[in-house]
Parts: sequence; C-alpha cells; structure tokens
Amino acid sequence: MPATISTTKAKPRPIKPRRQPKVDAKAPVAAAVAKEGVKAAPKRAVKTANAKALAKVAAVSAERHATTVSGERHQNEGHGRRLTVAFEALEVFPALAESRDRLLLVVSKDHVATADIVTAVESDVALTIALLRLANQVHGARGRVDTVAKAVELLTAPAVHTLAGRLRTFDFFERASIWDAAPERFRLHALATQHAADRIASEVDSEHRDRLTVTSLLHDIGKLVLLHAYPGYPAQVHRGAKTPEERIHQERRELGVDHALVGGVLARRWGLPAAVATAIERHHNDDVEGESAIIRLADMLAHYEQGARVSPSEMLQTARAVGLGPEELRRVMYELPSSVSQRRRHVDPCPLSGRELGVLQRLAEGKVYKQIAHELTLSTSTVRTHLHNIYGKLGAVDRAQAVLIATERGWL
Repeated sequence: MPATISTTKAKPRPIKPRRQPKVDAKAPVAAAVAKEGVKAAPKRAVKTANAKALAKVAAVSAERHATTVSGERHQNEGHGRRLTVAFEALEVFPALAESRDRLLLVVSKDHVATADIVTAVESDVALTIALLRLANQVHGARGRVDTVAKAVELLTAPAVHTLAGRLRTFDFFERASIWDAAPERFRLHALATQHAADRIASEVDSEHRDRLTVTSLLHDIGKLVLLHAYPGYPAQVHRGAKTPEERIHQERRELGVDHALVGGVLARRWGLPAAVATAIERHHNDDVEGESAIIRLADMLAHYEQGARVSPSEMLQTARAVGLGPEELRRVMYELPSSVSQRRRHVDPCPLSGRELGVLQRLAEGKVYKQIAHELTLSTSTVRTHLHNIYGKLGAVDRAQAVLIATERGWL
C-alpha cells in the first residue's frame, strides 16, 4: 500500500525566555581583569597555569557576590577600560632617579661585577621589572628568567646600560609624575618586604632565595593597578581597615578582587615566570604555603617594622606555614631593624688563575713577598708579576683593594 503522509501540523513548543545571567554588582573588576589578562597575552603564551589563574579571578568574584543586576554590561566595559589604561600605565612606571643613576655608574665602570649590577637593580621596583621583562622577551626565554642575576647574565652589562638610560624616573623633590608620591611609598614598603623575605629565607634555608628577592619586591604591583584605575583607592576602599587581612577583605568586598590577584595577572601579562606570578597572586590566601607564605610573612613583618598594626595570631600562623616557631619568629622580629646590610651575590666567575688566587690568599693573611715565594716555590719577582696581573684583572690600585674586592665577591 502506498505510504500515507500526515498533513497535521505539529504544535510548536513554547519558547522559554532566556534567563538573565547573574552579574556581580560590586565586582565587575574581576571580569575585566580576567578579560584584560587573556587579551594581553599572545596565543602561544596562554598556557594552562595562566588560564587557571585568570579563571580563578572570575570564580572568586562570582563566589563572593551573587546578585542579579540589569544594565551592568556598560559598567563592566567601563571597568575594563579603566584597568586596560592602568595596565598600560605600568609600562612606564618610573624608577627612582638615584637608583637609575647608581646603576648607570656601576655598568659604566671598566671592571664591572655582575654582583654590583644585581644589587643596583634590586634596589628599585621599576628597574627590576624592566630588566626581567626584557630578559624574558629575548632568545625564547619567556617565563624562564626568575632572578635578576639570570637576567643580567643573559642581557650583559651594555644592554642593561641602554635599558636603564631609557627609563623614566621620579624624584622626591620633583613631583611631576602622574603617580604623585606613590612610587616613593611603594618602593619603601617593597624594600622593607624584600629585606624581611631575605631574612626569612636565610632562617629557613630556602633554595630560591634570589627568586624571593624579586617576588617580594614586586608583591604589591597589583596595588599600583588599582591605584591608577580607581582614584579613591586605597583610602576609600580600605576605610576602617587596620591590618593587612582587614584591608584585603575590604578590597574583595568593594571591588570583588584584591591587589594580589590583579598583581598575578599583571605578572603573567609581562611574561614573568609562573613561580613569581603565583607567589604574588596567592600571598594573601588563608591557606598560603611555600614561597607565597614567605612573602606574606615578610609583608607582615614590613608593616610591623614600619609601625603599622598586624595580627599576632595571623603572623604566628603564617610563620608556622614556613617552618618557623614562636622562638624563631621572635628572633627574626628582634633582629630585622638592625640587620640592614645587603647580601652579596657570588655570581661572578673568578678571573684569577689558581696560582694568582694562591698569592692573593697569602697576601690577605698578611704574609710578605718572601714568605709567599717560599711557600709557593717561586721567586720574589714572580710573586710581584702575579700581583701586577691580579691588580689589572680586579681593577685594584693596591694590595688592600685587591683583597677587599676578592673578599666581597666571594673569591677568598
């Protein structure tokens, strides 16, 4: 039988109205940060770690605020523009003029030591940022250079000189910068935290001491973004907050994100190593551990040293997370204000031969030419020749300076 075709029309299913997505009223910043972080990074650089961190920013915001507000799209776009401008402003964050000038002086010397360059760079936030960014951009090194010493070794002194010469600077007595007094306050706290982090790293014998020096210096870069994006930050956001924990809570409450999360996104945007970005991002987490815990404890100690209020219980809890008990923490707190000497980096290869080093070692012990010659089975004239070569290689004018240079650089 021929098939029969039904002409009865099926009743159309009713179309359910699409549910409006829930939009965060107070935290459009989080979505904008995540959007900007993805947009700024090239496709080849967007890896799993970065994607997870950016997703976490939005997820944290969504958990903290779950209110439905219509017409927030334009507001989100406004926050996005603000943050984009703020991220771009950090491209020209100024270095302290004195720090830049001292670095230029160091790299202009005939006999320049890598350790001296490293020390000069690590004295300033902008110098450190610029050097690490450049080092991670060249020769396929993106995300691999996590210390200033590695950056200097990769770029060489002439490149460091060129980079430093192009940086914008600020001076305490000349406030023409769009940042006003922010660079000064930021640098002082960054250096105090760096000093504390190095002291903690020494106490716990951390194997990443040089990387912690960088991370502690940059731990608050997210504050610079929020400072530029929101004129009322931090005073209007932190109102009533006394401790670091209270301030971070206020940021999350008012903005939906905190400066630590924003700083982690910025570090990844710059192509810095994941270990640095992660420590910055997590240093205010309650379940903090590892390098992030060292940075958090260092931040607390810096506030304590500067006379600001900190929570004793939070500090002790964070100290335990890095392996310090109450007695060790008390010792660190007592010693910090007086232990102001900077750690020397033993990163330069010794230019002296084994024989020359032997001569210099005996000279440092106070021995005269005849004694040195006798111990090394050499003639006195040969000892003098070795010393002449030593002075030339070290850029020293006499035996005292030669011994001092070799000792400072870890060769004696």
